[in-house]
Amino acid sequence: MEKFEITILGCGAALPTPRHLSSSQIVNVREKLFMFDCAEGVQTALRRSRLKFSHLNAIFLTHLHGDHCFGLIGLLSTLGLLGRTADLHVFGPNNLVNVFQPQIDFFCEESPFRIILHEIDSKQHSVIYEDRSVEISTIPLSHRVPCCGFLIKEKPTLRHIRRDAIDAFGIPVSQINNIKAGLDYTSPDGDVIPNHLLTLPPDPIRSYAYCTDTTFKPSNADLLQGVTALYHEATFSSEQSLLAKKTHHSTAAQAAEIAKLSNAKQLIIGHFSSRYEDENKLLEEAKKVFTNTLLAADGKRIIL
Repeated sequence: MEKFEITILGCGAALPTPRHLSSSQIVNVREKLFMFDCAEGVQTALRRSRLKFSHLNAIFLTHLHGDHCFGLIGLLSTLGLLGRTADLHVFGPNNLVNVFQPQIDFFCEESPFRIILHEIDSKQHSVIYEDRSVEISTIPLSHRVPCCGFLIKEKPTLRHIRRDAIDAFGIPVSQINNIKAGLDYTSPDGDVIPNHLLTLPPDPIRSYAYCTDTTFKPSNADLLQGVTALYHEATFSSEQSLLAKKTHHSTAAQAAEIAKLSNAKQLIIGHFSSRYEDENKLLEEAKKVFTNTLLAADGKRIIL
């Protein structure tokens, strides 16, 4: 299967700690890197990950709280120093342009590449990015400011050629792409070889949802249905459920309930409050609702 990996650069909440930077992740699909949130310290974390700055395709900001975007201008400046020439698209909610365009004009005035800002409607579910291999759409969230999560989903791939069948039926190379696309093969003698004898099914479609910061929002389960992996904030334990509600965040149990309602294959919890020195308490709480849960950790790499 083609590469589909998540690298967690930071999974802490508002206050960075010695163990956790604030929110930022890289999703690597076939060596194209997509960044979700861009917290302070992201460049150091990116270098430690050994991912290539030059492969960064686009940046997606959930919202404009500092712990999700304070690293953006520094990263853009560094990309210019590294000689990037390809356009870079940055997606974010209302006021993205008002907040960042003046900083870009000042700090990145001589940038060798174009920085293109896209404001998105955080209240709507819509496709905002698409290329040959992936589609990225928004997931409306509920926070103190306009905020949305993101769903990145592979596009269907072609069927796999059975090399033994190709050799057995003497099929020319010129017909391979047609067969991968699902067509039968007609031999020079007029015999029709059904496609299912020549191919194997395509790889299953993988998807990843990134949901932070938000209150408990079960209505999103329909948008997340069947997702391969779900990252959902679990800022607090249920003991702080009133605080979670007041600050528009979620508990670990609520994150697990979203995964359960969504029929997700896997749940990753993160965006941990700095009050927790050991997040296993949150993990245990989540696992009582959704067994296949794991803790995010800075530097952790998850292969889908």
